[in-house]
Amino acid sequence: MEKGSKETLITRVISTTFVVLALAVFKPFGLDTWHWQAYIHLFAMWVMGVGVCMLTDIILKYIIKMPRSYSRGVGYIIRRNLWFQLINTPLVALGICLYRHLVLNNKVDGNQLSLENYLETLLIIAFCSFAIGLYWRFKFRSRYLAAELEETRLLNEKLQLLQANNTNATQSDEVIAEVPAHSDLDSEQVKTTTSEEKSESKEKSDNKTRAESVSAPLSAQRGGGGEAFVGDSPFTLKGTTSDSITLQISHLLYIEAVGNYVKVFHLRDGRVRSDMLRATSKQIEDDLRAYPMIVRCHRAFLVNLGQVEQFVSKSGTMQLIIRHCHEALPVSRSNMAQIKKAILR
Repeated sequence: MEKGSKETLITRVISTTFVVLALAVFKPFGLDTWHWQAYIHLFAMWVMGVGVCMLTDIILKYIIKMPRSYSRGVGYIIRRNLWFQLINTPLVALGICLYRHLVLNNKVDGNQLSLENYLETLLIIAFCSFAIGLYWRFKFRSRYLAAELEETRLLNEKLQLLQANNTNATQSDEVIAEVPAHSDLDSEQVKTTTSEEKSESKEKSDNKTRAESVSAPLSAQRGGGGEAFVGDSPFTLKGTTSDSITLQISHLLYIEAVGNYVKVFHLRDGRVRSDMLRATSKQIEDDLRAYPMIVRCHRAFLVNLGQVEQFVSKSGTMQLIIRHCHEALPVSRSNMAQIKKAILR
């Protein structure tokens, strides 16, 4: 048995044992009338509980597509645990209700299958699940923190690599911009009908075409699919009034929603400036759709990942430290997937 599978089995066995011990102490469902036979029924419920837990793990792995993993970050671990409780608790309650109806009801009235009995059982199992969940959270706290730190390290590593690649791509574009003069001169001086010279002329003409395209936004280049990081082309942000803000895209730091306005933080003459614009953050987000590295990190913030200094994790939440101003922007769990997609692609 693999280490991960063995650990999962041990976790489920301990959790189910805790629930059964709670039932043994309080003896609901008329178990006290069975005397020593009550422990046989408790053991049967224990076997059923372990089986349902393993079934829930199978559902999560093959249907929900959420296998057990500590390498996918704390957010993934928390989401998977929540999914496990949402699926497992009703299934265990249903299993116990069926056992009450088929076995316990023969001697103790009131154990027949009904909505009232199901809700009663569900409440008991939910309370036990909450208690055992607190235990496991405390037990695996160090592992959660280790996974969180590893996730932060990987994101910072990928972010630095992407920023370095973008810098190199920008320098390459500047070199291409110097090609046209030479290609024009050669095409005028050399005119021949041989196939070799025609091929050379065609190649130089292609260089000219590539150079002329440098003035277009970088997001329209490199495949046209918005694969660029952010370019240095000027961009004008327009609001619902006549006001507008023109800035270099690479100088944009972040945008904050403030009521019916947005506050645009950007660099100008090497200093951080903030300008107000009457517009919604959704409108600005749509306008900047051509620049995929400008993403939403929170319902109140859009951020330029090219100006992110680093990711930091504090108290289980992720934050982005912005260059030049060193502001810490929160990252909501719902937007984390979009940020990872932009960085890890």
